Formats: sequence, C-alpha cells, structure tokens
Amino acid sequence: MVSFTHHDPGTGEDAWAASGLAALPELPLDAGELAGQAFIVLAAHPDDESLGAGGLMARLRRLGARVMVLLCTAGEASHPDSPTTTSEQLAAVRLQEFGGALTHLLPDPDWRFLALPDGNLAAHRAEVLDALRHAIADVTAGAGLPADRITLVAPYRHDGHTDHDTLGSAAAEAAGAGGHGLLEYPIWYWLWADATDPTWHTWLRLPLDPAERLAKAAAMAAHASQVRALSGQPGDEVLLPPAFLEHFERPFETFAWQRPTADGGSYAAADAEGVFDAVHSGTDDPWEYTTSWYEHRKRTLTLAALPGLNYTAGLEIGCSIGTLSVELAQRCASFLAVDASSAALAHAARCLEHLPAARTRHLTVPQDWPDGRFDLIVVSEVGYYLAPGELAQLFERVEAALLPGGTLALCHWRHPISGWELDGDSVHAAARRQLGWADAGLYRERDFILEVLIAPGPGEDQRPAAAVVPGTDS
Repeated sequence: MVSFTHHDPGTGEDAWAASGLAALPELPLDAGELAGQAFIVLAAHPDDESLGAGGLMARLRRLGARVMVLLCTAGEASHPDSPTTTSEQLAAVRLQEFGGALTHLLPDPDWRFLALPDGNLAAHRAEVLDALRHAIADVTAGAGLPADRITLVAPYRHDGHTDHDTLGSAAAEAAGAGGHGLLEYPIWYWLWADATDPTWHTWLRLPLDPAERLAKAAAMAAHASQVRALSGQPGDEVLLPPAFLEHFERPFETFAWQRPTADGGSYAAADAEGVFDAVHSGTDDPWEYTTSWYEHRKRTLTLAALPGLNYTAGLEIGCSIGTLSVELAQRCASFLAVDASSAALAHAARCLEHLPAARTRHLTVPQDWPDGRFDLIVVSEVGYYLAPGELAQLFERVEAALLPGGTLALCHWRHPISGWELDGDSVHAAARRQLGWADAGLYRERDFILEVLIAPGPGEDQRPAAAVVPGTDS
C-alpha cells in the first residue's frame, strides 16, 4: 500500500501530459455491439464513478448499453475533523450529490447503495462480493446475457486507497470467476505515481467527444462537498482541489482492461500480439529500456548473474525491442529472441542484425514454442502476462527444452501489473515450486526479483524435491 494524503502536491498534470498517456492505444469499444452488453459500475465512494468513468458512462448511455451502478459507502469519512458537519449529515449530502451526478451521465440511473462503512471496505469484502454476484445475476436474468457480455467497471485494484484497492480486487475476483470483462479506473494513482511507473504503459485510452466531456464535468461539479470547501474553517477544506481535478479534465479516460472469456478463463496470452503491438504503436521504446537507469541497472545485474561466460544456444522469451537480446547474443554461439509483438520484434531484429548468430521469431509463448534445445533460457518481465495455467505450461516447455545443467534466468518487476492475474513474486514462486531446480543465485529488492535456476545435470534426478531458497516467499 502506498502512503499519501490528499494534501500532498503529488504529480502535476503537466508531468502526466508529457508522459505519453495521450498515445496509449484506444479501448476497443465496438459501438455496434454495445447495445447488447451490460456494464456494472462500482464506486467505493460518491464521486469515484464521475472522476474515473464518467465519460465512459456517458458513452454507454448514448450507445444504448445497460448500466447498473453499485455504490459501496456514502463517503461519510471524507471530512473527519469538520467542525460544521457530522458524518451522518455528510453521508446524506453525498448520497444526494451522487444521485444528482448520475443524472448527468445516465438517462434513468439504476443504482444500489450497499451502506458499508467508509474507509473499512476491507473488513466487508465478502459483502461486496455477495452484492456484486447478486447484481450480475440480476443483469444476467433480466437481459439474458452470457457472461462475456457483462463488463465490471471498478476502481484500479492498486490505486492506493484501501477502499479502492479492496473494491478493485473484489471486482477482479468476480470477473475472473465469471468470465466477465473488467475495466479498472485509476483515481489516486494520478497523485502518488509518476510517469516512471511502468504499469500505465499497458492501459488503454477512451477518447471523449465534447458532449461526453461536458457530461463528465457536470457530474464532477455535482459533488460539491468534495470539489468545494464545506466552510472556511479548518477541517472543512476542499478534498479535491483544482490541481487534482485536472487529471480528470483530460479529453480521454484511462483504463486497465481485462477482456471477457465465455468459459471463465483468463485472457492473458491469447491476445498478446494485439495488446503489445498497440503498446509499441506510439513509441519505439514504451518501457524506456534504452534511457531508464532502472532498466540499465537491472540489465547489468541480470547479465552479471549468469553463471557461465559463454553458452552454446540461448533463448530469450519476450525479447521486446531487443535491448537485453543484444547483450545476451554476444555470449551465445547461437541465439534466438522471440516475442508475441511483431512491432517490437521488428525493432529487435534491427538491433540484432549485426550479430550473425542471432535470430528473431514471432511466437506467442507458451502456445507456440521453437524447436531445438538450449543451455540458456531467459524469461524477463513476461511471466506475469500469462494466466497461471499458461505459466505452468511455459515451465513445462522450459523443462523440456533446457539441456541438462542448463541455466534458466528469471527477472520480474515486483509491483502489481494492472489487468493481469500474476505479479513477479508469484511467477518466481511458481517456477521454484514446479521445477524444483537448484538455485544458483537470487537477488531481490523493492522493485524487482532476479533469480537463476540450474536444470539437473546428466544422471541427476529430473524431479528433485523443491529446495527452500533462503529469504524467498514460497
């Protein structure tokens, strides 16, 4: 959980405007299909829905999609030190503001109030899930929609506010179990994060037309208790000042997007090419591999951790634009770099063209896999883009392809990856658990984990009991 308060100056909108947000790929909302879809919008507090998804809701209204809104709390704890208003009075005011805001976004608002305590949704997660299941069942029964025609819209599950995180996590659980789509909208993220945080690079953008922007602005203004001071006395200060509201006055909204699956499975690698081609469409280096000190340092540590100076045959899974590939290829007699994105792979091929032993191939792993055996396989910053079942299949492929005594190098970002089920620590824990190979090196810091595993040598048991790696999370 990040630490911040609404008093913090945070990251200004000018910094976000210069970050490349406006070049994110667009959210694929097919206007021809929306009339046959239903959206359940979740808000932890009154105003979340207007700030994070007001433009989306206005779009859905115009295109005829069914929209239901679940409000979890009345937001009664927004001004705990107010000398003029009690929490009960503030709850009544904020509920009235919420109803008024929705009229700017939806023609006949369909909303339900769960009356849970503001600031304590974590203790009521089961109730949130139960209410969400009932809402999904009501929508399904009323409209006769299959699971993959229902999309949940919720606060970003790593937004930094405990209520937002709880609600986003619950929505992700319900979406994964039911095969529904999931859109996550960030709010406080824009305050505490900055453009160096890599998570937003995989998000999608919803451009808003003038009418949608006007509707959103009117809805935001309706939350008067939050955008204006309650009084001039200490404790009644404005909660959402103009500098913060600038993040929500953009001509677009931003969402993490998890696509629906009719069978309740995960999206993950099935559409990896489309997702990552879109990421690379706006810039040649979306993750700043070539300019970021973090990336340079991580790359140097990865290369230094490899136990061998030279390898006979190397394979890199998820090579992206080839920055690490160039260094790896120089230590291998033959080297293959693969990626699901043809756009990224084209850049990697140009980087490797001066190295005759290096090749690239367009493959979506683990469904696709190259022929041959390797004594070095590198899986860096890619494992968490797979569903758990796909990750298990990846390690099966690695086990079959790695020569006895060969090296598997894993390196992953340790923070949450928006819109995906796994994170770096869970990827590494899965590798240790499934492979049970000897550990030849482990480095872990706040931002990433780097680990080297060695396949059993000739004549050794191919399935030894998994060793406990000191200091690791199993």
